[in-house]
Amino acid sequence: MTDNSFQLAPTRRQVLAIGAGVAALAVAPAARATPQSMQKAILAFTGGVTPKQGRVTVDIPVLLESGASVPTSVSVDSAMTKDDFVSAIAVFNELNPQPNVAVFHFSARSGKAVASTRIRLGDSQRIVGVAKMGDGSFWIGSIEVVVTLPACAEDA
Repeated sequence: MTDNSFQLAPTRRQVLAIGAGVAALAVAPAARATPQSMQKAILAFTGGVTPKQGRVTVDIPVLLESGASVPTSVSVDSAMTKDDFVSAIAVFNELNPQPNVAVFHFSARSGKAVASTRIRLGDSQRIVGVAKMGDGSFWIGSIEVVVTLPACAEDA
């Protein structure tokens, strides 16, 4: 009787099992944010405060042929004075790998409460802008976008 408990080379079954595992990883969908993870990210930004609806406008095309480089801006209705100003604007998405897109910081001297950037979108989804005001209040606005060709289509 031979002891096979110590082998230097993997068995055929072990090689097939490893190959199946690697193949499963290769075809597994990429990690994605969810509406719930976006909501958690928003509450982390606001310190647990639920933002009020209004004052925030998200400007992004609602129908996108490609999600590769999408111009996005968020503006806030504010006088930008010492008594009424935006201190930060955060942008969130619900289906990209990370729900946090960007945070822009302002002061009463910033002149305008507008943040602009370009983002990649992997799928049709909701884009959300949240403004933190100088008085500590939070305001929210959102828009639904339809992406016909995801930014990461070549990865699929």
